[in-house]
Amino acid sequence: MRDALQMLDDESAEPEAILLTHAHLDHVEGIPLVLERWPDLPVRMHPADFPYYQAVDKQAAWFGLPSFTLPDPVCDLEHDGVVRYGEELEFEVRFAPGHAPGHVIFVHETDGVALVGDVVFRGSIGRTDLPGGDHGELLASISREVLTLPEETRLIPGHGPETTVSLERRSNPFLRGLESGDVA
Repeated sequence: MRDALQMLDDESAEPEAILLTHAHLDHVEGIPLVLERWPDLPVRMHPADFPYYQAVDKQAAWFGLPSFTLPDPVCDLEHDGVVRYGEELEFEVRFAPGHAPGHVIFVHETDGVALVGDVVFRGSIGRTDLPGGDHGELLASISREVLTLPEETRLIPGHGPETTVSLERRSNPFLRGLESGDVA
């Protein structure tokens, strides 16, 4: 998180919102640190992940971490919605449950980039053994929302190195036999 704050400083950038792909602990624990600098930033998420966001203290307890509180979020991210900041930054919101019930990905078509959170990683996919996870639903989401993107689309996951649609289609063992638009 501190690296992300440093990048904002290096670019003299002022964030306008915190966009969540989903509300698992490792994706929300940095919110208080960001809000120390920008206390009025809205936290935006899909409504289906609101129960997990509300239960952040329980999530922290599962991992032996101290509890903390989060501000009320704006639950307005919906499938086929658009998130727009300024004249150049526009993301399509795609609903991609399976890793988490309210998981979304953000697609910037002009730049050929998708922020995929924990849906797909280089050579792997998101885990489905946490509460609300569903393996079949995750594969259906990948098929419908990721594999339908142009082959050259850069996929930026929530953890690990970036990848592309093409690379994952060819080499990801979890996606073998899965085609664009397949319903698992």
